Order: sequence, then C-alpha cells, then structure tokens
Amino acid sequence: MKTIISTPKAPSAIGPYNQATAFDKIIFTSGQIALNPATMEIVTGGVQEQTVQVMENLKAVLEEAGSSFENVLKTTCYLSDMDNFVAFNEIYGQYFKGETAPARSTVAVKTLPKNVLVEVDTIAFKN
Repeated sequence: MKTIISTPKAPSAIGPYNQATAFDKIIFTSGQIALNPATMEIVTGGVQEQTVQVMENLKAVLEEAGSSFENVLKTTCYLSDMDNFVAFNEIYGQYFKGETAPARSTVAVKTLPKNVLVEVDTIAFKN
C-alpha cells in the first residue's frame, strides 16, 4: 500500500507532488531544493549553503517516514553548474560518509526550480 509522507519540518510541495511516498518499507523522496520550510524562501548564499538546506530538508522528510540518512540506498543529485561539484561534495560528504554512503548519480542540468543551484532526491528504506 502506498503511503504519503508529509512534514512541516520540510518545505511544502510547490507543485502537484508530495514530499515523499512509501511503499511497504521503501521510501521515495521528492527532490528537495534550498527552500527554508518556515519562510518558503530560498536560503541565501552559494551552493554550500543551499546544499545544507537541501540535506536538512531531506533529513526531515526521511525522519517523518521512519528512516534516516543511514538507510538511503540511492541519491540523485542535480547541479545547475558542474563547477560546483567539489563544493557540493564537501557538504554532501558530511551527511553521507565513506563506505556507508549510498549509490549516487550526479548530473548537471540547465535550470532547477526557482533557479536554485542544487536539488537532491533519495530512495531509502524504513527500519
């Protein structure tokens, strides 16, 4: 059975989608961008500040779903500029470490919603 995941600790959807859905013990998060959930405004700063907000948004959604970063199986990371790859990785690596890091795809895209610099989605499992 499909379950809808929603938390006020992450930005509400800005389109026809949910923060996450779960099927049995598998969780699929929607892509998170650098929206502050309290203000629904993009955080100021560069790719590192935006990546922190993205990861905190994902953390909130995963926790609401009964999961955590340790249970993430796969991420897809979207960068508006591949020149931000190293700076993005510095922050991403604080949330996903070494051998326990999930599989990942990172792609550069022409534009992202609200012209942010980074977006990340995950596939995870519940304990």
